Amino acid sequence: MMKFLKRLGFLFKFHKSIPFITDFFRSTQVKRTTKFLYVVLIIGYIALPFDLIPDFLYIFGIIDDITVATFILQLMVKVAPQSLKEKHHLK
Repeated sequence: MMKFLKRLGFLFKFHKSIPFITDFFRSTQVKRTTKFLYVVLIIGYIALPFDLIPDFLYIFGIIDDITVATFILQLMVKVAPQSLKEKHHLK
């Protein structure tokens, strides 16, 4: 339950993550293969019609998409170099 609440809080701060995402993909400290992996994950989830919960179940489908996007962003933070985390005040 705590992980869900943490992810929900993270969602409300998502707009603050855009500079981090930009710096992540521009950084020379992050390997190209890592960047490619995250691009594939993001585009793959957007492009493939397979969802854990179908979008025609309005609220639940949207929550599903938000949860996956938040999970991917949290993984990006975990693999980011320490200097990037410090620059954007991330743990």
